[in-house]
Amino acid sequence: MVTQDRIKDWESKLLTPWISKRKERKTRFLTPSNIEVKALYTPLDVKGEYEERIGFPGEYPYTRGIYPNMYRGRIWTIRQYAGFGSAEDTNSRFRKLLEAGQTGLSMALDLPTQLGLDPDNELAFTEVGVVGVSMFHWKEMDLVTSGIPLNKVSTSMTINATAMELLSMYVATAESRGVNLNEIDGTVQNDILKEYIARKNFIYPPEPSMRYAVDIIEYSYKNVPKWHPISISGYHIREAGADAVLEVAFTLADGIEYVRKTVERGIPVDDFAPTLSFFFAGYTNLFEEVAKFRAARRMWAKIMRDMFNAKKQDSLTLKFHTQTGGAELTAQQPEINIIRTTIQALAAALGGTQSLHVNSYDEAVALPSEKAAKIAIRVQQIVAYESGVTETADPMGGSYFVEWLTDEIEERAWKIIERIEGMGGMMKAIERGFPQAEIAESAYRLQKRIEEGETVKVGINMSYEPDWIGTTEIFRVRPEVRERVLNRLKKYKSERDEMKVRDSLNSLRKMAEKDNVNIFPYVLNAIKKGCTVGETSRALREVWGEYKEPVVF
Repeated sequence: MVTQDRIKDWESKLLTPWISKRKERKTRFLTPSNIEVKALYTPLDVKGEYEERIGFPGEYPYTRGIYPNMYRGRIWTIRQYAGFGSAEDTNSRFRKLLEAGQTGLSMALDLPTQLGLDPDNELAFTEVGVVGVSMFHWKEMDLVTSGIPLNKVSTSMTINATAMELLSMYVATAESRGVNLNEIDGTVQNDILKEYIARKNFIYPPEPSMRYAVDIIEYSYKNVPKWHPISISGYHIREAGADAVLEVAFTLADGIEYVRKTVERGIPVDDFAPTLSFFFAGYTNLFEEVAKFRAARRMWAKIMRDMFNAKKQDSLTLKFHTQTGGAELTAQQPEINIIRTTIQALAAALGGTQSLHVNSYDEAVALPSEKAAKIAIRVQQIVAYESGVTETADPMGGSYFVEWLTDEIEERAWKIIERIEGMGGMMKAIERGFPQAEIAESAYRLQKRIEEGETVKVGINMSYEPDWIGTTEIFRVRPEVRERVLNRLKKYKSERDEMKVRDSLNSLRKMAEKDNVNIFPYVLNAIKKGCTVGETSRALREVWGEYKEPVVF
């Protein structure tokens, strides 16, 4: 049996004399979240009883995974984020990714679509199709999914302030093909809180935005039962500069707020909670990332059981997608990003993800080339089928270091959540600028460590080679795409019934003015009548206004 006396004996007789002759690389070893790491971990560092803290896969507290055999049955969904230019351009990329081994679609939308602007809006002109596909009318959704059976593939859409319009387009497309809504599977991000915190692609003020988000949750669980109506996102929080602890704390605090608001509407928690999903980043510090995923899963189970009295197993389980860290990629020596993303993908697999996107090695330079996107799929396949990590559930479970680090991240995250709850919840914390300030401080600390050389970044502050000659193919959206998109928009408008468009938008405005009406059916009706994203969003802007973020620094 290991005792404190035995550890002290080892330190005095072996460790200290060894270090005195062979100096360690650093005076302190810190994770990116500023957690100090000891030279050795033993059973004495593992807290609590096994079943209470660690348990078995598929059982509360789900530390070891939400399914009993995890990837022995099927691996995670291989879901590469893609979208650019026009609908047909993205459809072509989707088809090639599916042929290469992708098992689920993940649609990137351009900034005008995300901000509720049609491509002919003067503010949209330079951004049409640049960072995602332009998606302004439901027939564009039909075109982007052409030849892809909607009842056999799940589709994730990274869309927030216009999530209702995009899901309505997907529903309209499915119905036009005779696909039963009980069969379609996918996700809209619909996480507006993290937009205020980190990403900043919001349209409306917080209160109506939360109503909009909850309307999607309510409509989806009743009418599109396999659909995940929200993907509560820590990814963008992390990419904005948060460390792993803040990522967990702020993401779960956002989740608490969404559940609270939905329950306040009178919807039983077990009716909608099984449809909730999460989205985390996968960074390069392998052990901290694995511990982060395990801690988040355990914490969410406790939140749902103890705070919301959820009873169903599916209500307690944290189901999450992972994307490897975009901010971890370097434009310098871009090919070595393949190594970074492989480690990050490995962390996601060891952490028990349900879905995974691996960033392409060229994404610090441009949109992914076809070659780079295919290599990213191959990374997932090698991790899944060659590494051996999918052969048993939670292979890192029982590691003294990982169990200690899981506990440490959880304890630190709980303190932050308790502080947010003390402010009245995440919406109140956002109004005070608390998460924004914490992320800014974390980003500053992490960047300072890189610039001072305390944190190594290969190709930046170690092994920097200004004359590195890479073979990176730079992908660019063709300029003629904008004209193609604008011409189709003009055609759609010329062919529709303007009276039906006007009436549907008037109905939407009237319902948006009422507090006790779910506006989803009215948005869906407007979309089916031929309204565009810009027109639908403008109707809601006229009622709710636009949000201008206060200066908090």
